[in-house]
Amino acid sequence: MQSSETKLPKHYLLSLFLALITFSSQAQNLNKHVLNPNDDYSGYYYAAAPKGDSIVAVLVLLAGFGQKAEDTPPETKLHLVAAKKNVLTVFFAAGNKLYADSVTCLNLNRVINDVLSRYHVNKNTFVLAGFSAGGMVALRYAELCLQYPASYPIKPLAAFTVDSPLDIFTIYEQLEESAANHYSEPAYEEAERAIAHIKADHGVPREHPAIYTKLTAFCMDKSLGQNEVWLKKLPLRVYHDVDIAWRIVNRHQTVHRSNYEVSAELINRLQLMGNLKAEFMQSFKTGYRANGQRHPHSWSIVNETECLQWIHSLLQAQ
Repeated sequence: MQSSETKLPKHYLLSLFLALITFSSQAQNLNKHVLNPNDDYSGYYYAAAPKGDSIVAVLVLLAGFGQKAEDTPPETKLHLVAAKKNVLTVFFAAGNKLYADSVTCLNLNRVINDVLSRYHVNKNTFVLAGFSAGGMVALRYAELCLQYPASYPIKPLAAFTVDSPLDIFTIYEQLEESAANHYSEPAYEEAERAIAHIKADHGVPREHPAIYTKLTAFCMDKSLGQNEVWLKKLPLRVYHDVDIAWRIVNRHQTVHRSNYEVSAELINRLQLMGNLKAEFMQSFKTGYRANGQRHPHSWSIVNETECLQWIHSLLQAQ
């Protein structure tokens, strides 16, 4: 899901250029903290701190599958808006993971404990978020924090995902389909790579349901597990650019097994449980990469200003 033939219209190029200049001018505000020099993916994090000592919340942003922490800041202005709102932003990457396994949770625990110690922040003011597979990791980690509070360093204030695959069983079937039909070269290459990593970790999900039920944030098939019960009181947003035509033209994929089909089911279940703070954040043609590519699978589908307003409203309601 990393490329597209569609380009950003010319009248957007100036604003994109100015945005990149703004990012470059503030890049010095990103501080790298190395916790494990032997881990090139998850052994460090970047932090964008507001000026002064008045940090009111922490926004943890997880990168997508196979990405590194430094890949996120150029794709979003969340940290720039957050700094103006006295919110500390943390950039972290789980590497080639689509789920929060024990190693990933250990790495994330280490990062969050360091943030708590280094920045002296409140453990109840963390918002966990992630792009693509990073959202799956962030959401499952949030569930584990709420399920096992004695074993995790924070009680999340909220969570949000950015076009994330939330059900490992469903996404694996989609990956298999993309690898088999080979309709789209980018989808095929990504599927082959992801399948190899998943198999190497714990095998094919449907053949090992007991293992993967503990790793996935959500299951479309209720008989496999219902980890979403731990989210019934957590403010949660799932962001999607629902551009079905783009998906058909560029990937030859339909709504079936799409990330937003799964997310919609999750939000519906949570609302039926009484969680009216669970929201499906739908947009249309808002996704663009920093290089100008039109792509619904992008950080830009999140309206940064509105998102930070949402976080502040949750802080005020505490």
